[in-house]
Formats: sequence, C-alpha cells, structure tokens
Amino acid sequence: MPKIIYEKDGRIGRITLNRPEVMNAIDDDVPRELSEAVERANADRGVHVIVLSGNGPGFCAGYDLTYYAQSRERHSADDIPLWDPMQDYAFMMRNTELFMSLWRSYRPVVCKVHGYAVAGGSDIALCSDIVVMEDKAQIGYMPARVWGCPTTAMWVYRLGAEQAKRMLFTGDKIDGTEAARIGLVHKAVPRKDLDAEVERLAERMAGVPINQLMMQKLMINQAIEAMGLKHTQMFATLFDGITRHSPEGFNFKRRAEEVGWKEAVRNRDQGSWDWTENRPINPRRD
Repeated sequence: MPKIIYEKDGRIGRITLNRPEVMNAIDDDVPRELSEAVERANADRGVHVIVLSGNGPGFCAGYDLTYYAQSRERHSADDIPLWDPMQDYAFMMRNTELFMSLWRSYRPVVCKVHGYAVAGGSDIALCSDIVVMEDKAQIGYMPARVWGCPTTAMWVYRLGAEQAKRMLFTGDKIDGTEAARIGLVHKAVPRKDLDAEVERLAERMAGVPINQLMMQKLMINQAIEAMGLKHTQMFATLFDGITRHSPEGFNFKRRAEEVGWKEAVRNRDQGSWDWTENRPINPRRD
C-alpha cells in the first residue's frame, strides 16, 4: 500500500498521506514519497493547484516516535553510540528539504487539516501555501517541551516572534478556531464544511493560468526567503538534533523505554516530569 497517494482530478492534483493505521505518522519513506508526488504534480501542465490531505482520523500525528523513541532496536538511551551531529543534521535536513517541496512547488498547495496536525505533522502542514482547518482540529509542536525543535521554522514566519514564542515555549496545542484567529492558518470551519471549503478555494485558484500562479507564489516566497528562512532552518535542524542528544533528551528516551511512549508523552505534555533530574516534579521542592 502506498504511503502517499497521488491522484489527478481535473486541474487539481490531490496528495494524500496514507498511513491511517498509525495516524499518518512520518517514517523514513513518507518525506520522499511526498516530494515525489509534488514533483509529479508540477510536471503535469494540466494541474494548476495541489490539495494536500490525510486519510483516517487526522491529518498527521508527526514522526512515528513509538518506533524512533521507544524501540531499543534503534539504540537504547543507555547504549547510544558517539553522536555525529553532522550525520544527524544531514538526515533531518533531508526531511526538511523534502517537506519544503510543498513550499517550492510551482503549483499552490492548499492543505486540509482535520483531527490534528501535530509535531512533525505541523511542519508538513505549515510548508503548504494555505491551510484550512477543521475548527476543532488540533495543531501544535509538543516536542518543543523536550526532544524536538521544528526544523522548518515556519511558526515564526507565519506568526511573528511573540506568538511563535508563545507556542514553542509551551508546546501547547490549539484548535483550528484559535489558529485562524492568530493567523497561523487561513480559515477554520466545522468538519462538515471542511471538504466544501477546500474545494471552493482550490477550484477558484484552478481557474488562474499556471504562469500567473507561479509568479505570485515566487514573489511572495522570495519576501520570506529574504528574511533568512534558509539560515533559520539550518539552525533549527541542528538544534533539533541537539534536543535529542541532550541529557534531558536521553532521559526522555529512557522514560519512553521504561514506561512506554504514551506515558512519557503524558509526562511531557502535563509538565509533570523533571527531565534534568529524571524524576517527577515535586511542587513543594521545586
């Protein structure tokens, strides 16, 4: 079964994340297959716009960390070989660049988010040109609390410094209504209206010549890139590797191995664990 589905529907190219059994979690294949689908749409002179969506209960739950964090087969926290930050950077920058195929696409990309777009899933969504969310869907980058830094850095370019700090200093999730209010996404609508809203927008764009769409996108993207997007992504991707190899990062992985990924995530998101001391937080002591 393909992990990414590509279909052509008139002037619309449809790209669908297709790992519903794991909430469309990102593995080693998904970024590459996503980029290949974008390339396929861009090579077709009949495609004017791309709609990106996810199968199953949500858009994307991020990296498949049940495997990456919990599995001892990929080295336990007590037996990790010497870290090569440049090897780590090369791997993660590969994924960043593949996600950014959405940004570089000559065809506008409308991302339809239902359920959730969290952690690495938010990276994918925010690399799109326009995001339309279900009003009750959740978006956030929870690994900002421990074990992650958003490598695409799109939070700051969409929100500005203060709102980006509010999101990444807390790792909170917000719903589609709040995301639209602060300008992270274009619009939030009830789930029953989501498909129709995205279709109206895509069809409206599809009536514009490809060269016009391409020129407008290149002009707007250039303004963002002139702010230093590429340099910011280099730092963000390096920092992402550091978070996973810091003492706190090791303790998070050790906790996931001991009690399971879900419990470690609960500790992270509730703020109930001291990752430096690797113990529960005692309010009277701290």
